[in-house]
Amino acid sequence: MTALPVVLVPGMLCDADVWADVRPQLPGPVVDAEITAPDIGGMAEQILAAVEGPFVLAGLSLGAIAGFEVARRAPERLAGFCAVSTNAAAPTAEQLAAWAGFDRRTRDGEFDSVVAQEILPTMFSGPDPVLHRRFLAMARRVGPSTFRAQLAAQATRQDAHAAVAGLSCPMLVVSGARDRLCPPEFHRSIAARARNASLRVLPEAGHLLTFEAPGAAAAVLADWLCSLSPLSKES
Repeated sequence: MTALPVVLVPGMLCDADVWADVRPQLPGPVVDAEITAPDIGGMAEQILAAVEGPFVLAGLSLGAIAGFEVARRAPERLAGFCAVSTNAAAPTAEQLAAWAGFDRRTRDGEFDSVVAQEILPTMFSGPDPVLHRRFLAMARRVGPSTFRAQLAAQATRQDAHAAVAGLSCPMLVVSGARDRLCPPEFHRSIAARARNASLRVLPEAGHLLTFEAPGAAAAVLADWLCSLSPLSKES
């Protein structure tokens, strides 16, 4: 049996570079998915279309949120689910208002300001000019049109804890101890509802832990992937 593919799903304002320091350490074939649809259901369909048959999903932030919808729609396709730096709850009124404001400002030509002033400060545990430049470059590659679609998709989120509880496949839940956007308690809630979950909290890491703690993130994900029999056995 050949190894199942691992589908890597980026977060909002992220592209495949968010996994660049992790990807080389992963066993088996790896496929990068995009999430550009203006609703969570459409994003889930983009992920499902990335490969045929069963796969392991690893999603970061909005990528994991879209992954929760995959779990709701097609649980039989998932051989494993790694949820990183994310939130399984429905949006709050405050979040909906903030996203609507970001959308208005972006529509009015303030994309760079929104990213630098509103998004960037939530990405890392502290100031790091190198990581800041890398994130800003990635966000500019994603661009304002996709950002607005992703903001619209965020507003279509539903509480996903029931979808998590319904999964029979193994889950890995990974959090940064210093994530101000999706703190560790969000991840404890996800892991507590899953039937077969491992929770790892990476010390000193913030939201974009694949940038901030790439060695630790790669080791945790690779070890978990190797524990999954479809990935660790060949015949």
